[in-house]
Amino acid sequence: MELIPAIDLLGGRVVRLHKGDYDAATAYAGDPVAVALGFAEAGATRLHVVDLDGARGRAGEHAAVIARIVAAAPLAVQVGGGVRDRATAERWLEAGAARVVLGTVAVRDPAAAEAICAAHPGRVIVAIDARGDEVAVDGWREAGGAHLATLAEQADAWGAAAILYTDIERDGTGEGPATERTRALQDRVRATVIASGGIGSLAHVLALRDAGVRAAVCGRALYEGALRLEDALAALREAP
Repeated sequence: MELIPAIDLLGGRVVRLHKGDYDAATAYAGDPVAVALGFAEAGATRLHVVDLDGARGRAGEHAAVIARIVAAAPLAVQVGGGVRDRATAERWLEAGAARVVLGTVAVRDPAAAEAICAAHPGRVIVAIDARGDEVAVDGWREAGGAHLATLAEQADAWGAAAILYTDIERDGTGEGPATERTRALQDRVRATVIASGGIGSLAHVLALRDAGVRAAVCGRALYEGALRLEDALAALREAP
């Protein structure tokens, strides 16, 4: 299983939300580029970067710092947050991002999302952020009217390289990921389903691996010391 560290940006700071609540964001010290380089030094090969302001429609707020991360970090960087049209997606890909993450556009304009997937095979992730089976959009503030499994199957048909599934009620809690739901979603699609939300310990990471989950994103547990990236990567390299 691949473990992907995350950098979420809000108001120029590295933060983590709690259950998607922007008003409950915890800020962490450090230059985002230095944080990315630290993850690379710990052994990560991929990095998940999200512009939380962009996810709420404030595109461009973190363009410069994300570009610095992409240029400086020896990592395959996947960029999300505010990627709602083909021009924005292609701008990040041309800037060196390995993959772009589509969220709201997959619900609001599925034809556009499908076209982006078709134009860039292997380089597009569709993010599905859900409360239960209901997909949320616009920075998790609104119900999108889409069903989790239905959207996942659509994204798979579009040729998405991966589906990033976030259980919003677990995000930032450290209480454990939605292991069974993630595995059930993986059973429905060919694309890799990336688990997101709730990881709080090495045991949680290994439970995902043992359930057959292919990849997971982790943030708060790494920043607060509940999980050391080096330890997790070493454990994942060992046979289960």
